[in-house]
Amino acid sequence: MDYRKALGKALLVGWILLATTLHAQPQLALLRYGGGGDWYANPTSLTNLIAFCNEDQSMGLRPDYATVDVGSAELFNYPFVHMTGHGNVLFSEHDIQNLRRYLIGGGFLHIDDNYGLREFIVPQMKKVFPELDFVELPFSHPIYHQKYNFPNGLPKIHEHDNQPPKGYGLIWEGRLVCFFTWECDLGDGWEDPDVHGDSQSKRIAALRMGSNIVSYVFK
Repeated sequence: MDYRKALGKALLVGWILLATTLHAQPQLALLRYGGGGDWYANPTSLTNLIAFCNEDQSMGLRPDYATVDVGSAELFNYPFVHMTGHGNVLFSEHDIQNLRRYLIGGGFLHIDDNYGLREFIVPQMKKVFPELDFVELPFSHPIYHQKYNFPNGLPKIHEHDNQPPKGYGLIWEGRLVCFFTWECDLGDGWEDPDVHGDSQSKRIAALRMGSNIVSYVFK
């Protein structure tokens, strides 16, 4: 294994051990960003994903999630940060540097396009990692093969533009630091069943894929 990838994992393990030492459970976080986009979309999604991860895989996560600003020092308290929305995203220069340090230092960002996010977030992430481009992850990638196998990649939860779902990654020196799910709408599938009226099978597929992502990061 590349020593830099190992370092990132070591830092993540350090986060988890510190939380254990302080008698705290690891906590997931929702990313709050500027630009006017609805970072707060899908308010029940992370709570349900956390409950599924704890009940299905005994991950021991805190049942509540935190909300953290891109440029906040508090970002470094959370090994897994989730981002969603439909509209504009704007990172300040401070946000850019803070997020870059967080991701290089062992953090992980999951971006779920809730429809319309791609055209805004891709240019912003390019500012964070000018040297990297999002690459489509092959279906053989371990993120699709944790407890649950997704041999064809991401499940299709909601229809947007009649395109197949795609999973893209930013890979920093051998380590996946950001996973971008597009044309999939995992977060909608994690929400309470009465929010979107999705079938139980779709909700379970979304939650299983979500738990795979969390498991991949914490493994």
